Amino acid sequence: MEIKPQEITSIIRGKIENFKGRVDTARVGRVIEVGDGIAQVYGLGQAMMSELVEFPSGIKGMILNLEEETAGISIFGETSGIKEGDEVRLTGEIIKVNVGDQLLGRILNALAEPIDGKGKLDTNKLRPIDVIAPGVVQRQPVKEPLETGIKAIDTMIPIGRGQRELIIGDRQTGKTAIIIDTIINQKGKGVFCVYVAIGQKRSTVARVVETLQKCGAMDYTVVISATASDPTPLQYIAPYTGCAIAEEFRDSGRHALVVYDDLSKHANCYRELSLLLRRPPGREAYPGDIFYTHSRLLERACKLNDELGGGSLTALPIIETQAGDVTTYIPTNVISITDGQIYLESGLFHQGVRPAVNVGLSVSRVGGKAQIKAMRQVAGMLRLDLAQFREMETFAQFGTELDVATQRQIERGRRLVEVLKQDEQRPYPVEEQVAVVFSAIEGLLDDIEVEKVRRFEAEMLDALRSKYSALLKDIKEKKELSGALKDGIKKAVSEFKKGFV
Repeated sequence: MEIKPQEITSIIRGKIENFKGRVDTARVGRVIEVGDGIAQVYGLGQAMMSELVEFPSGIKGMILNLEEETAGISIFGETSGIKEGDEVRLTGEIIKVNVGDQLLGRILNALAEPIDGKGKLDTNKLRPIDVIAPGVVQRQPVKEPLETGIKAIDTMIPIGRGQRELIIGDRQTGKTAIIIDTIINQKGKGVFCVYVAIGQKRSTVARVVETLQKCGAMDYTVVISATASDPTPLQYIAPYTGCAIAEEFRDSGRHALVVYDDLSKHANCYRELSLLLRRPPGREAYPGDIFYTHSRLLERACKLNDELGGGSLTALPIIETQAGDVTTYIPTNVISITDGQIYLESGLFHQGVRPAVNVGLSVSRVGGKAQIKAMRQVAGMLRLDLAQFREMETFAQFGTELDVATQRQIERGRRLVEVLKQDEQRPYPVEEQVAVVFSAIEGLLDDIEVEKVRRFEAEMLDALRSKYSALLKDIKEKKELSGALKDGIKKAVSEFKKGFV
């Protein structure tokens, strides 16, 4: 077979003409030290703070320290596959996570990747996890109620849409139970919920998810799970991821609720990372910017003005105290950032007062602005009556003779305490709360034995729902207790009382 030179030259000429040079460039560095979830990398001169980087094994990391020669990187995964001399690539972007309605009903990790076995997320919308909070001009005052369905909270420590209300107390005092009830109570109210579990046991997170599914609340809820067995850097970024997902609802003119359970463990994670990065320790070995770590997270909760759609993001951070001491470093920090706190007391919890809300130490700095008028009408008297009861009860312990008026005050106080008790996963609509509390402060329960008050309340509400539903409807629609409505409630309760056994 004869080879023709013309054919060879035409093939070479065609190859040269069609050749397109492709140069693959990347900004890279080299690992000089790795261990305890932290890598020190040399040669990343153009790196940004909080920038995402990639290791050869595909594991991602985030830059937390920028020094003269090296960068300190927290690793989102196992460090066993990373060794000294490995190449580290800059991605050129801050961490972004999936957001959108497709996340509802899903369980995600701290990078918003599904871990519930239901397949990939059908969304291509991304948001950075760490953004600057809306400015003063972009906000409007908190004035719209976010009802928890819990009588003790909605009456005396109201939460508004866009508020930051701290839930604080010792372990095993019912903090997560309050959160679950609040999420369940948002059913049908257009509030999208994000539950962020930081450093919890996997069994605890599974129990929360099971409860939410049983009550039909997972349809409008996203669960972010960064459990105790996950790497510390993932636990650190989890609340920021949850906040970014909730902000997507807020910025589209809707309402969102985000729960951080809990920020004590989050502070411990940040302390661990900071000490491993050899940052100077401050009080209780926390780094100097621990306040900023929480304030830049919680400041993102707000109600936007009408020009920006009027959406809201409400934050309910949880802090765990030791032996009821709220004066330690992290609790005082978060108390100073939030708009009030709900303090749960272990003493009350063990006495059977559940939810174990200490009304004296709990406060909402938004107050009555986050309540309907009917609730304000009954709540003011309730707080006063309870405060007087606590004072009289302390006085009565000295065994002194009590006059008739004081005895009556103490007896009514005992019934008020019973009325404020509530079972888990049984949130009350606001109109039913108003009817029950009004009956108690008007003395309609004074002749009911203390042990029978809760049964009386349950059966009375059944009667109101069936026979006197118009009364409850009027409270819900008018949002105010007129003289006629008050008389109607009194008459209905009196009639029910006659047949109460």
